[in-house]
Amino acid sequence: MQISHDNTSDVAILSRVLEPARPTWSPQAARDILALDFGPADKERMRQLSAKARAGTLTRHEQVEIDNYERVGHVLNIMQSKARRSLKGRRGTNGKAKPH
Repeated sequence: MQISHDNTSDVAILSRVLEPARPTWSPQAARDILALDFGPADKERMRQLSAKARAGTLTRHEQVEIDNYERVGHVLNIMQSKARRSLKGRRGTNGKAKPH
């Protein structure tokens, strides 16, 4: 497979490693990953940084910080997508869990 320059970001590489379209995680692992979220202090910090970004007043350090939050958010979204597919993949066509 040819990898284009656009697909070499850390998040793009990790997405290929995790293969979010492949539902391979156990139901418990999937539920645990779906429970992951930013804590209240991080959410507040992201709100502050977002407001400063809209106002055009981010410092260089704050730009790095908001970029880091964005990358972690992307990774979390990729993992949770795989988790949802893993849980969905455990369901039969009648909506009931498949036998193990």
